[in-house]
Amino acid sequence: MKVKVGFICVHNSCRSQMAEAVAKELASDVFEVYSAGTEVAPQINQTAVRIVKDRFGVDMNQSQSSKTLEAIPELDIVVTMGCNVDCPYLACKHREDWGLDDPSGKADGEFIKTLDIIIEKVKDLRNRVVNKTIKL
Repeated sequence: MKVKVGFICVHNSCRSQMAEAVAKELASDVFEVYSAGTEVAPQINQTAVRIVKDRFGVDMNQSQSSKTLEAIPELDIVVTMGCNVDCPYLACKHREDWGLDDPSGKADGEFIKTLDIIIEKVKDLRNRVVNKTIKL
């Protein structure tokens, strides 16, 4: 049975969406992946969509949408993206915060930097789950 992982932030439009796409690409053998927020955005951040498509060939406009916490199942692992005091709380077996700055409104280089960090963190999370260093 796959571990249910949710990437959570306030608007579910940029970082959490990128993390969902990356985890689906790099860890779908281990994770059942979701993202959500306390509020929905009218659309996924289009710069994030372009940057992820350039890197992975995945069109997040087609495969994902902005959704609220109520739209996802109960999770084993909750990863908050770095939304500080506004970060929503969800019950889970393991929780961690990745402390990522929101690149929205910034140059492509900031999105690429954020994506690179997400890629490494997803790989690390997958390895910790596989190696059972996270207690679930």
